[in-house]
Amino acid sequence: QVQLVESGGGLVQAGGSLRLSCAASGRTFSDYIMGWFRQAPGREREFVARILRSGGIAYYADSVRGRFTISRDNAKNTVYLQMNSLKPEDTAVYYCAASQYVSSGSSGGNYRYWGQGTQVTISS
Repeated sequence: QVQLVESGGGLVQAGGSLRLSCAASGRTFSDYIMGWFRQAPGREREFVARILRSGGIAYYADSVRGRFTISRDNAKNTVYLQMNSLKPEDTAVYYCAASQYVSSGSSGGNYRYWGQGTQVTISS
């Protein structure tokens, strides 16, 4: 089992920044691909970003590329999502997720472990 706990959400104005954290416990953190997903009210969950085990390779959704940065600290068992130039359309509950398989890609259904989510609200 892997337990994931997100933090760092909140209310900010458009153009502002937030940094989300996701602390993992239970298994060897560096064995897992880590992803961030989000779900806005009335919408399906969508992929935001993912980072491979060593942290050297990351992938982003087109909607956030250039504004968001995913990173990880394997010594601290934590993955981060730095969000800059935030827009009202970024408003959602943000979830971190873990998968053992690189092939999981951007499909949430392939991630076995999920956090409880943290609310991000961007005001215009």
